Amino acid sequence: MKLIVANWKSNPLNIEQAIKLAKATDKEGAVIAPPFIFLEAVKNNTSRAKLASQNDFWGNLGAYTGEISSRQLLELGVEYVIIGHSERRKYLKETDELINNKVIASLDAGLKVILCVGESSEIRNKGINHAKLFVEQQLDKDLIGLGQLSNIKDRLLIAYEPIWAIGTMNPDTPDDAEEMARHIKSLLASRYSLKVSVLYGGSVNSLNSASFLNRKEIDGALVGGSSLDAEEFNKIRALSE
Repeated sequence: MKLIVANWKSNPLNIEQAIKLAKATDKEGAVIAPPFIFLEAVKNNTSRAKLASQNDFWGNLGAYTGEISSRQLLELGVEYVIIGHSERRKYLKETDELINNKVIASLDAGLKVILCVGESSEIRNKGINHAKLFVEQQLDKDLIGLGQLSNIKDRLLIAYEPIWAIGTMNPDTPDDAEEMARHIKSLLASRYSLKVSVLYGGSVNSLNSASFLNRKEIDGALVGGSSLDAEEFNKIRALSE
């Protein structure tokens, strides 16, 4: 079974809607990433899906107003954390340096990290090799210090999300997505001796997900808008079996 991650982003409106959606998508092989304010409610109303945070902070407990640390997330029962999503890079101006700090802190604390990488349309229009180089450079910056950590086997996952495909209903081709996944795996195996899972994200829905999930090098999907429709999300998850 491949991993299907539901990134609710800043949805839904209230706790009643969050609980309803969580219960409806509480399936084996699913990971639910609600906003911070719904994490505990989702945890208390699910038994099969795993819990993820959409973000965390690189610091420990202390004077960091408005932030939530990896240790606090672990105490709450969170298993995964999404770091470096393109929306945070774009709208909140998160730099590779900041993302690197979060990745190292999260892994060191014991969380499983889903690190998002992906290129813009401007880069992709130059060809797949330019996209590979860009993603490689992102990984180099975002994973500084990774080699100094221990016991991180199976706790680092990469989500390849080409920016131009997110929320556009214009996904990458399965061939190119698999080629990128293979490239990422080869890089991390050669540089860190790590075997990582690579997820695809970017306009994933029940109509196109099988074409990605059937590919050997693609280990799952990071689902955005379609994760807010329980029937749609469950169809995607069923295709991962």
